[in-house]
Amino acid sequence: MNPTITAMDIAWRLTLSVIAGALIGLNRGEHGRPAGLRTVLLVTLAASIAMILANALLGTTGKEAQSFVNVDVMRLPLGILTGVGFIGAGAILHRDNLVVGVTTAATLWFSTVMGLCFGSGQGWLGVVAFGSV
Repeated sequence: MNPTITAMDIAWRLTLSVIAGALIGLNRGEHGRPAGLRTVLLVTLAASIAMILANALLGTTGKEAQSFVNVDVMRLPLGILTGVGFIGAGAILHRDNLVVGVTTAATLWFSTVMGLCFGSGQGWLGVVAFGSV
C-alpha cells in the first residue's frame, strides 16, 4: 500500500463510507428504528475521517531522543470505537423483562468498524462487511 494519501484516495474512501452508511441508515429509517439515516451516516463518515487522519499522521509517529512523549496515532481509531461503544450502551434500555436497543448499539458499532475499514483504505474489507449486513 502506498504510504501517501492522495485527494483521489480520500474522495474514494469517503464516497464508499457515505454510500454504505446511507444505505444502512435508510434501511433502519424505513423500518422506524432508532439510529436512522443521519445517525448511521454520521457515525460511518466520522470513523472514516478519523482513520484517514490517522493514516495521514502515520509519518509523525515515533519518539524523539529528548522527548518523553511517544506519538501513537492508532489510538485515534481505538478511541472512536470506545466512544461509540459508550453511545451504544446508552441506547440499550431494560424495560420490565425486555431489553431493547441492542441492535441499535450493534449497528452503530458495526458502522464504525465499517467506516474504519473504508478510511484505512481497506475498501474490499468494507464492501464485504457491508455485504454481510
